[in-house]
Amino acid sequence: QVQLVESGGGLVPPGGSLTLSCAASGSILKTDGMGWYRQAPGKEREVVAIRTSIGHTTYRDSVEGRFTISRDNAKNMVYLQMNDLKPEDTARYFCRRWSGTYDEWGQGTQVTVSS
Repeated sequence: QVQLVESGGGLVPPGGSLTLSCAASGSILKTDGMGWYRQAPGKEREVVAIRTSIGHTTYRDSVEGRFTISRDNAKNMVYLQMNDLKPEDTARYFCRRWSGTYDEWGQGTQVTVSS
């Protein structure tokens, strides 16, 4: 069973930085898609950044230039580097891994941006 565990969230002031990590059980395959999503209270879950199995990377417009997704298949890890954080980035952040045969979500890690 694929399992994802996120870490690295916390409380940061506006303009601060955080790096989120997602550790995957088993191996991250070249054919896996990996992504970060977030959900704020009372709002729909939304995509933050994804990297597809063909290497296409996309970012939500509001985070492009500030966030960077990366993956290390050999280490079974995916990361989200977040810079210049804004209050509107406050949300619970989730890691996702999917393929044609599975679709797994982590439990999430809370990011709160506030002074």
